[in-house]
Amino acid sequence: MSGMATVPEVDEVFLNATRWLQEAEALRQILLDCDLTEALKWGKPCYAHDGKNICIIQSMKDFLALLFFKGALLKDPDGLLERQGPNSRSGFRMRFTSVQEVARMAKSIKAFVNEAIEVERAGLKVERATKFDYPEELLDRFVDDPDFKTAFDRLTPGRQRGYVLHFSGARLSKTRAARIERYRRKILDGKGFHDR
Repeated sequence: MSGMATVPEVDEVFLNATRWLQEAEALRQILLDCDLTEALKWGKPCYAHDGKNICIIQSMKDFLALLFFKGALLKDPDGLLERQGPNSRSGFRMRFTSVQEVARMAKSIKAFVNEAIEVERAGLKVERATKFDYPEELLDRFVDDPDFKTAFDRLTPGRQRGYVLHFSGARLSKTRAARIERYRRKILDGKGFHDR
């Protein structure tokens, strides 16, 4: 493999891959030729420049993804990047379903990598949402339960956002209220929606 050196832990991930192996190896080759270092993070091949995460390869059921951690800041005139989900703010990804597609997109991948490196060098950050649209049931609970409101206010903005999205995702008021009640103890304990 040309470019930067590979990492044994990542080699093992590729050796044990059950899907998208050839596509992932083609992506890996392109990324290692872009002055990126390779590491295993979150159980996936991750690529960084000067210690800053640039992108990560994600094997999904129906496609292979190359996620750029600050993809929201990259110029994408051809619309090649997509949000991971409707609430994604930072990480944007490219999808691949064949080795030919990876090869065809090599120039764009390299351009995104180079721009992502420049974003890191410039110290740019994705603007965080600081204001949330709280569901009425949550606001009512804050009035009735000041300790709960204090605990919620102490959570990081990301944890607050996670809860607000979960609570607001219910169509019915009684379901929103039930979700708030179900997570009250976690919030009082200072834990986020995904924390155990």
